[in-house]
Amino acid sequence: MSKIIVAGIGPGSPDDMTPAVIEAVRQADAVVGYKYYFQFIAPYLPDGCECIDTGMKRERDRAEQAFALAEQGKTVVVISSGDAGIYGMTPLVYEMRRERGSEVEIESLPGISAFQKAASLLGAPIGHDLCLISLSDLMTPWEVIERRIRAAAVGDFVTAVYNPKSQGRYWQLYRLQELFLQERAGSTPVGYVRQAGRDDQQVQVTTLAEFDPEQVDMFTVILIGNSQSYVADGKMITPRGYYREQAQAEAKPGQLIMMESFRTIERELQNRDLPLDHKWALLHAIHTTADFDMEQCLHTDPGAVETLYSQVASGRLKTIVTDVTMVVSGIRKGALARLGIEAKCYLADPRVAQMASELGITRTQAGIRLAVEEHPDALFAFGNAPTALMELCSLIRQGKARPAGIIAAPVGFVHVRESKHMVKPFRHIPKLIVEGRKGGSNLAATLCNAILCYDDAAQLRPGRDL
Repeated sequence: MSKIIVAGIGPGSPDDMTPAVIEAVRQADAVVGYKYYFQFIAPYLPDGCECIDTGMKRERDRAEQAFALAEQGKTVVVISSGDAGIYGMTPLVYEMRRERGSEVEIESLPGISAFQKAASLLGAPIGHDLCLISLSDLMTPWEVIERRIRAAAVGDFVTAVYNPKSQGRYWQLYRLQELFLQERAGSTPVGYVRQAGRDDQQVQVTTLAEFDPEQVDMFTVILIGNSQSYVADGKMITPRGYYREQAQAEAKPGQLIMMESFRTIERELQNRDLPLDHKWALLHAIHTTADFDMEQCLHTDPGAVETLYSQVASGRLKTIVTDVTMVVSGIRKGALARLGIEAKCYLADPRVAQMASELGITRTQAGIRLAVEEHPDALFAFGNAPTALMELCSLIRQGKARPAGIIAAPVGFVHVRESKHMVKPFRHIPKLIVEGRKGGSNLAATLCNAILCYDDAAQLRPGRDL
């Protein structure tokens, strides 16, 4: 019977070869392929089977040999590593059949692809939408390959990279890494497997920023995770979304909107490779203002948000003092009640007006003086009055105030920048500062909220207390 069976023999291990492929080899009159791969099918070759090696990079010759034999009435098996339909012989055989006008029957038998074998060794990195890209420019112009790389990076696809390097192609993988880093966080997991399924198999997990192209060769398959991929116990995992669906089913409509907003903001950040607690505060600030200048404006001391949340969670921090009542209004009441925190503003205290009049100071200054007398170790949040922030700085220097933390976000044109500069020397106090003239009560409040719900940051699940 005139027939060509194009068979994917898998990545190399006998355990990864399908029964259908093994049976096809056993029934073959002739097998055509690259000589390196004959070692994997040798145990299944029938007596008298003709084995024809056309050499490396001789795919057209291989296909022509197969047709010549099949047209003599033989059953010919053309072997490819992995899956013959993925960068393999199957498309070429079909094209040549049309070119020759041949009546030879063609059958394609799938095999386990190299990227699938690599994925199984790495954990579960291809659990969601993915694409495959070959860096070989022998038959595809580099300009086209680069467009595809950009599209994969922008589209947040898990990406498998074939043919990453050869002796003559040394720079293309560096360029791919550069393009992906323009769209993905440097912490994005990357796994690569050399000689998957074979005796000298090597498996590595790293990050996009730390990935070293010099560690791979033409026998390596690379898998780049998407924005949801993570590493646990040394394994790459890209979630399908089952647990997120459960979490979303439990969330209120307002929280769902906020969660989607945060994901949108994170995707549009110029730099997503940020410490989690700073990113959490930044996402809150941009969500409140729709102002991506916050990327440059918002300063947080290293670990400030996490430190302040730890004080809240342990019960050491029980009070938030604000300069104006609008800040208190913006702090989520559900979070305050859940954590046992009191948020206070002293402006309405009858003692404030009297003190301000007697001492010739602003009411917000007077409010801070009273607050420090009663809550010297509170978290102080400023969203309006630079004079109030300057007053707190003076009281700290006098040893009368020892704040757990400071949120410095007064807004305006007079003394605003100076007040923020004044607070910076207190390096022992965790601080969140909106640099320059920008600020406002809404910002001060949302930064308080970021601290109070920091335990939701790792899952990027804001809005619990809406």
